[in-house]
Amino acid sequence: KNMITGTSQADCAILIIAAGTGEFEAGISKDGQTREHALLAYTLGVKQLIVAINKMDTTKWSEARYQEIIKETSNFIKKVGYNPKAVAFVPISGFHGDNMLAASTNCPWYKGWEKETKAGKSTGKTLLEAIDAIEPPKRPTDKPLRLPLQDVYKIGGIGTVPVGRIETGILKPGMVVTFAPSN
Repeated sequence: KNMITGTSQADCAILIIAAGTGEFEAGISKDGQTREHALLAYTLGVKQLIVAINKMDTTKWSEARYQEIIKETSNFIKKVGYNPKAVAFVPISGFHGDNMLAASTNCPWYKGWEKETKAGKSTGKTLLEAIDAIEPPKRPTDKPLRLPLQDVYKIGGIGTVPVGRIETGILKPGMVVTFAPSN
């Protein structure tokens, strides 16, 4: 439920895949969670995808394992609806921080990721660079403000905090906003 709630608001999904022997295979099996999450993200309208191949340190930064995971993952995300050429595949170690914010020296074979979209080609080495390369979706800013509410939080000392995503229009600080229906 939480995955669906969060994904329905996202412009891009980051699919974290465990590189460990057996872990990757379990995730992309017929009933695997990796496969399920990729399908849900695409179905919920998230058209941009980043694949972070995690726990590469447990494979001793095996290039063969990295390439095997890219090949298998590309096959199943293509069936879901994603174009693998438009996806950045980044080998990482979340535990050690490799290729998260800065390029790692543990994988000299890794030349970086490359993705090609309608907007052009992007390249980089880290997960942060892949996130920075996300293309903001075109949202009609010339139309009236429409902000479907996802949730409403009541926070002590602050007040009522509505949560949602702006679909059309613009929201500026200090703007007076009316929510409807108000029961």
